[in-house]
Amino acid sequence: MTPPPAHSPLPVSVLDLAPVLPVVVIDDAADAVPLARALVAGGLPAIEVTLRTPAALDAIRAIATEVPDAVVGAGTVITPAAVADAMAAGARFLVSPGWSPALLAAMKTSGVPYLPGVSTASEVVALLEQGVREMKFFPAEAAGGTPYLKSLAAPLPQARFCPTGGITPAAAPSYLALANVGCVGGTWMLPPDAITSGDWPRVRALAREAARLRP
Repeated sequence: MTPPPAHSPLPVSVLDLAPVLPVVVIDDAADAVPLARALVAGGLPAIEVTLRTPAALDAIRAIATEVPDAVVGAGTVITPAAVADAMAAGARFLVSPGWSPALLAAMKTSGVPYLPGVSTASEVVALLEQGVREMKFFPAEAAGGTPYLKSLAAPLPQARFCPTGGITPAAAPSYLALANVGCVGGTWMLPPDAITSGDWPRVRALAREAARLRP
C-alpha cells in the first residue's frame, strides 16, 4: 500500500508562513485540490478554508490528504464542536472571527496553532491574560484598519495580528509594514469566476503577486 504523502512540519506560527493568508470559501469540494495546488505554486502555502459551506470539511480533508505542501486550516470556527470537526478533517490551524471562553479552551487543547478573533483593545488584553499572543484582527477595515492596529502597538506590544476583512492588494502593504502584523488575510487572489471556470493559472498568478506584497 502506498504511504500517505509526508507533510511539512506543523507551523509554530501561522503568521510567519507567508505575507498573505488566503481566505477560501469552497462550494464544491472537487475544487479544493486544484485550488490549493495553485495557491501553493504561487507562494501561499497556508490556506484557510472557512466553515461556511457544506463542502468545507470535505475540502479540508482533500487538501490535507492530497496537497502535502499546503498548510490547510479551518476558518470561521465558532464552536467547540467545529474545532473537533476541523481537527478530524485534518486542519493544521484554526481561525475564528471572535472568541468565547469555551471556544478558546477547545482551541487551546486542539494541539495546533490558532488565531482567535479580536476587534477591541479589551479583547486583546483578555487574550493576553490567557497567554495568547497571536490573534486575528477582524473585521480589519471596519474596525479601524492600520491606524487602530498602529495605536495598539505601543501599549500592547506582545500581541501580533493577522488582520482580515475588507483588505485589498492596495491596502495590504500598509498593514504588512506594521511591526505587530505578521500577515494579512484576503480573498482577492480567489476571484469567484476563476474558481467556477477552473482557471487555476489565474489563481496561481494572483497568489504569486500576493506573495510579493511584503514591503
